[in-house]
Amino acid sequence: MKTHGKKYNAAAKNRTIGTAYQAQQALEIVKTNAFAKFDETVEAVVRLGVDPRHADQVVRGTVVLPEGTGSTVRVLVIAVGDKAREAEAAGADYVGAEYLQKIKDGWLEFDVLIATPDQMGQLGQLGRVLGPRGLMPNPKAGTVTFNVAQAVKETKAGKIEFRVDKGGNVHVPLGKVSFAVDALVTNFQAFMDQIIRSKPSAAKGVYVRNVSLSSTMGPGVAVDTTPYR
Repeated sequence: MKTHGKKYNAAAKNRTIGTAYQAQQALEIVKTNAFAKFDETVEAVVRLGVDPRHADQVVRGTVVLPEGTGSTVRVLVIAVGDKAREAEAAGADYVGAEYLQKIKDGWLEFDVLIATPDQMGQLGQLGRVLGPRGLMPNPKAGTVTFNVAQAVKETKAGKIEFRVDKGGNVHVPLGKVSFAVDALVTNFQAFMDQIIRSKPSAAKGVYVRNVSLSSTMGPGVAVDTTPYR
């Protein structure tokens, strides 16, 4: 059985187990409960009524968090010519097809990889390296595109990707504990709106079953799912 430290246990007393709070109140509790010496990430976990074993019930998508993530995102763009120059102008940290060889040699100093469609043939050879780390570009995530400038700007502005796991859960960062509550509420609502829009037509019964918010080190706080049913 997992045991927690004194600070965690003290924070856990600030919320009532079995009580589902309104989003704003839940986020206030999360901020109060944060006890780490660093600026913890505020995280959301949503349990969905889907069976990810079936392709027509896989939930995935992207959303631009209006208030950003509070994290610095290092963006690599694999593109050549005009598209490479567009990526540089948009603020990409690393640009160029020469990074393909660097990745083969073990370099992975980036958080998001964007590529133009004409470069995907070469990137396919790196699937075993990029895939398990969630770094392989994907058209559904908007990271395989000729509109590299927009993709870079959205990523830098707070675009996140989400995908349901094998247990039917979606985990995402919503910002930092240092954010104002209103900013966290705005990001949370934007994410939940996208989750609702991403509901598969094959999903039956209750779609949003549970929602929990927490900081990196803090206890989870249940959110009332009534508005999302």
